[in-house]
Amino acid sequence: MGKAFDISLVLDFIPELLRYLHITLIVLGGSIVLGLVGGVLLAVPRLYRIPVLSQLATLYVSFMRGTPILIKLFLVYYGLPELLKPIGIDLSRTDPLVFVIVTYALSDAASFAEIFRGAVRSVDKGQTEAAYAAGMTTFQSFRRIVVPQALIVAFPNMANTLIGSLKDTSLAFSIGVMDMVGRGQTLISATSHALEVYISLSVVYYVIVIVLEKGFALAERRLQRHERKSTMPKPAVRAERLKRIAG
Repeated sequence: MGKAFDISLVLDFIPELLRYLHITLIVLGGSIVLGLVGGVLLAVPRLYRIPVLSQLATLYVSFMRGTPILIKLFLVYYGLPELLKPIGIDLSRTDPLVFVIVTYALSDAASFAEIFRGAVRSVDKGQTEAAYAAGMTTFQSFRRIVVPQALIVAFPNMANTLIGSLKDTSLAFSIGVMDMVGRGQTLISATSHALEVYISLSVVYYVIVIVLEKGFALAERRLQRHERKSTMPKPAVRAERLKRIAG
């Protein structure tokens, strides 16, 4: 049974938890970067319908998106060393942080693959055909026509995936990673003030998410500024529309 609630402890615990924020950010940054690379590698076979690879990528994405992150974390933590042991690779002394980053990267790759695939397919094929007619190669068309538009479509979902991944990092302590939640568990053991610790953690995570959301909203507006300019009607067209409305 915990001790009597003391709101003043929340202010004491927050600075202590923030000392371990860098661990959480390392997990998040590493998994997102690797996940982006993996997402591209998974999306390409499905976009171009490469035999065998497309089916394998579909199966991988389905499994990753249908399995709880905690289960995947345990599968990687306990399964990867056993899988590599027969070929002479010993992971028994590997930092648990590595397993956490690998797990989240594998999971994020599946999410990013679906985001990229949907974003690329949302671009009108007529634009690609027009690029070919103008003399562009397939790579030039993809880089200059498809990617800029697909990025605008994909960005909000990418931001949501990153924020979701941030919240999922709270499970890293379950295999011994001393992040903010891991430190919170030691504070609970030392002080018996569990509620105050969890309130402190909630505040820290909430503030980080708010900052990220504001940053993503600003970045999204900057990405869309060229699109807004290109779709803005010319003065003559606007004048004609105003005349119609007035009439």
